[in-house]
Amino acid sequence: MVENMEKMPWIKRLLNSRLFRWGVGISAALVLVLYGASYFLDEPLRSAMEKKLNRDLKGYSVQLPGLHVQLIGLSLTLKGLTVFQQAHPAPPVIHFPVLKASIQWREVLSGKLVAEFMLDKPNININLLQLSNEAASKVSLKERGWQQAVEDIYPLKINILKINDASITYIDQDPKRPLVLSHLNLKAINLRNLRLPDRVYPSSFNLETDIFGSGHGSINGAANFLAEPHPGIKAGFKLERVPVEYFKPVIARANVVIQGGVLNASGDAEYAPNVKIAHMENLTIQDMKIDYIHSKRTAAAEKERAAVVGKAAVKVSNKPGLLLRADNLNLKGCTLGMVNQAASKPYRVFLADTDFHLSNFSNHFSQGPAQARLKAKFMGSGITTATATFRPEKGKPDFDLMLKIENSQLTAMNDLLLAYGDFDVSGGIFSLVTELHIKDDAITGYLKPFFKDMKVYDGRRDKERGISHRMYEMMIGGVAQLLENRTQQEVATRVNISGTVGNPETSTWQIIAELIRNAFFKAMLPSFDKNVSGAGKR
Repeated sequence: MVENMEKMPWIKRLLNSRLFRWGVGISAALVLVLYGASYFLDEPLRSAMEKKLNRDLKGYSVQLPGLHVQLIGLSLTLKGLTVFQQAHPAPPVIHFPVLKASIQWREVLSGKLVAEFMLDKPNININLLQLSNEAASKVSLKERGWQQAVEDIYPLKINILKINDASITYIDQDPKRPLVLSHLNLKAINLRNLRLPDRVYPSSFNLETDIFGSGHGSINGAANFLAEPHPGIKAGFKLERVPVEYFKPVIARANVVIQGGVLNASGDAEYAPNVKIAHMENLTIQDMKIDYIHSKRTAAAEKERAAVVGKAAVKVSNKPGLLLRADNLNLKGCTLGMVNQAASKPYRVFLADTDFHLSNFSNHFSQGPAQARLKAKFMGSGITTATATFRPEKGKPDFDLMLKIENSQLTAMNDLLLAYGDFDVSGGIFSLVTELHIKDDAITGYLKPFFKDMKVYDGRRDKERGISHRMYEMMIGGVAQLLENRTQQEVATRVNISGTVGNPETSTWQIIAELIRNAFFKAMLPSFDKNVSGAGKR
């Protein structure tokens, strides 16, 4: 260094010059002044910003305990910023331990003055009361003042957003079972489309999060945040090892009870002003038990809910600009049940060890038919197989269904037999074959149940029952023996199904469920009812 200075004496003269020393001194003093002034400005700016944020927001209030501005670098740090919903202030909706806003200096070189936001460990908490209040509010999200509040924090437009180690907690009805997304990290760049690439979605982003402790989720994609009338987004997603049982409080409102279950899924979606596509490549749920509960108390709500679902299904069918598609949907090792608490004697019917596969499901006819396959055990023992073909509806349902149940233990159906026939059995085998078709508003098909080796009356088991009921069961058993096929030793009856779809706003799934339910109970005991109609009951 000394040698270089001797070779270039002008450097030595510059360093020793009074002008240079004055320049260095003034610069150092300016830095000290700006550094000190930053701290003198903190409290006035904190107070003014807290008041302005509270003026901007409607239905929400803000507390800002700490603020630090750095005039050198023009950055701003908010400490402990907390947002409350005024109607239900506990818990706070959002808490930011640290929020830092600064100029994105790289873009300054390009003549653009934009900001970079960094949020460290933010916590978002929402409960059912707060969510219901927000949904019922007549004030739109845009009118809430959130965008203005963000601009008041830092006047420059956000171009880079980084969120580190965030958590999102939702509490439905049971505070002991919150839905928690933890260790959430997000990075979104080029939010203001500064580089103006030729792509439709120039702003890329990446999100990673843990789901309910053991699960994991990721979203990778791009967006156009300046699209009109709303931003556009295109992204792929992946969900792994998500425990389904955590949704239990939410699903319970639809009369559905679940236990266990692990979900894995992958797919992509595009939501923009001119196109809306949701594509599920694969969705698999394993080892889940699910029961639909029907009761007198909720019957009216169930009917209303079914009508809403039916209308929604018809509304999205073949809707232009909206494509819903699922390549593969799978249930593996699941138990699917229906509990009827409204019957005179409650009962439960179920499929155990269910493996269900649905492929090429879509809301558009042009995507081709969907295929479904099912293997299960009816009431835990009857080998059940089914195949179905669904064609996206053009205003009317269009499907084919074939179902077969073989050698189900009839004793497992005693609650069902008591509810609809007022008798139970001590032995026997049940089987069923059905075929249903709907096309052009016409329903055709049949349902044929088989009863083999049915033992209705058991003197030892029924000795404490009334004499009239014992006679009734003996008569049913006698009728069964008379009706048995002499070569195959089985009782069989058949119900032919024909007619029209009465309600054009009923979905395919509702029609299938109603047809099977009504035809099944119609075919179960027609011969018995006809032959013992005069017998007394319990």
